[in-house]
Amino acid sequence: MYNFIIIFGFLFLGLILQRINGFPVRIYKQINTIVIYICLPALALYYIPKIEWSNNLLFPIGVAWITFSGSYFLFNYIGKKRAWSKKLIGCLIITAGLGNTSFVGFPIIEALYGEEGMKTAILVDQPGSFVILSTFAILVASIYSTGKPDGLKIVKKIAFFPPFLTFLIACLMNYLNFDFHDYVQALLQKAGTIMTPLAMLSVGLQLKFDRRSQHWRFLGMGLLYKLILTPAVIYLLYVVILQQHSKMIEVAVMESAMAPMITASILASSNGLKPRLSSMMVGFGIPISFITLVFWYFILQL
Repeated sequence: MYNFIIIFGFLFLGLILQRINGFPVRIYKQINTIVIYICLPALALYYIPKIEWSNNLLFPIGVAWITFSGSYFLFNYIGKKRAWSKKLIGCLIITAGLGNTSFVGFPIIEALYGEEGMKTAILVDQPGSFVILSTFAILVASIYSTGKPDGLKIVKKIAFFPPFLTFLIACLMNYLNFDFHDYVQALLQKAGTIMTPLAMLSVGLQLKFDRRSQHWRFLGMGLLYKLILTPAVIYLLYVVILQQHSKMIEVAVMESAMAPMITASILASSNGLKPRLSSMMVGFGIPISFITLVFWYFILQL
């Protein structure tokens, strides 16, 4: 219950601060920097060295890759059939194809499944969502905005992306069966715990609701894919077809149902891929996802 109070408390605090005249709303950029450069790397270095590898770990790792691949093929097909602009197609591929598996996902998974659930959530996020964001999402953004991808720029973004670098270090530590001293682990854990209030405050500061937008139909299609179709596919594949029943699979399905990623929306907007629609995917996707996540959680308990 405490974790849910933190989640909704800081979310609403961010929404309230937005409405205070003179409050520096853009402080969310500094908050995001702290989360990306400190909290996420700390969580990777704390949890990943403790994970015991098995082939079952491919299930959570595969969630983000299945989601993004499906988004690419689906919106490419529909977009070309209905003669959508390349920028609209690119926007939906990126924003519907990447889930908020860390900023929103980590606090919710920690609240529902505790520390064991976080180990799985890290696998969905680090080698999944953030690796895709750093590689294929940047490639899609470049192609669908200008048509000329910058290979060198992509390589640089991957090479200097802190969560990706610490993910590689943490994987090496796991392989070498090495972990930090207890004091360092305690420090990493503390750094990770501040992520929940900071992330939700950042989300609250960025939520925007544009009622006059002309993108409602596309918003509906994007959120239908991300919040309903994607977790349905993961559930059907993992639980029904492959007959996997474990907390790891539950976390994987829940992470697949998370709202669109804030960073993916920023990536799409910064490349001119329908900035208003990109903002709406996050602004409406996050509050709606709180409802759809309850639905998927109860489905998993059946």
